[in-house]
Amino acid sequence: MSATSQRTGKPDGRAARAAVTRARILEAAADLFTTAGYTGTSIGAIAAKAGVGEQTIYYAFGTKKAILAMALDQAIAGDDQPTPTLERPWATDALADPDPCGQLRRQAAGAGDIYLRAAPLLDVVRSAAPTDPDLSELWSANLRQRLTVQLAFAHALASKTRLRDDLTPETAADIALAILSPETYNLLAGERKWPHAAWQAWAERALISMLTTLAC
Repeated sequence: MSATSQRTGKPDGRAARAAVTRARILEAAADLFTTAGYTGTSIGAIAAKAGVGEQTIYYAFGTKKAILAMALDQAIAGDDQPTPTLERPWATDALADPDPCGQLRRQAAGAGDIYLRAAPLLDVVRSAAPTDPDLSELWSANLRQRLTVQLAFAHALASKTRLRDDLTPETAADIALAILSPETYNLLAGERKWPHAAWQAWAERALISMLTTLAC
């Protein structure tokens, strides 16, 4: 970073151009991963689609797995900011909602917004994980992260209402993890062509009926 950028707190021209290039590479890679698959996508193909040299990609990301991981992180977050899911506005609003039905509706809506952006890339990782150790770990890490989020929601829900059939927060989190899974989203919204709104309405009803005895 230049002395001018250090004084002003703004990125210099070189940093801004690098950021634009990285974004272009990630966009090209995400498109190729979801159309040609992880194995069928080469660094050369990504470079050609992004209009950069292969060395630029290696310098910016290092490996194909790193490109996929970064593309997935940004698709899940919706931006390039390193803000954890539980600190995102939709998640903090869900946790803080005093109405348990309101919390569950926010959970379904938040998961839906993520899957609108990230479901195809998540399916790429899931599909390649059985034969690729690196992507197996990436998939496992994503699953752990989703479980952490659902555990926080389940504990918040248990503080607002009695859970159905005396479920523990841990079991409630597992149920929510299954309902709000990318596999279920891809099955219903992708394979079965449900409109996104229909999936979200189903997810809301499933969460409410399986986790609580409330008539929301």
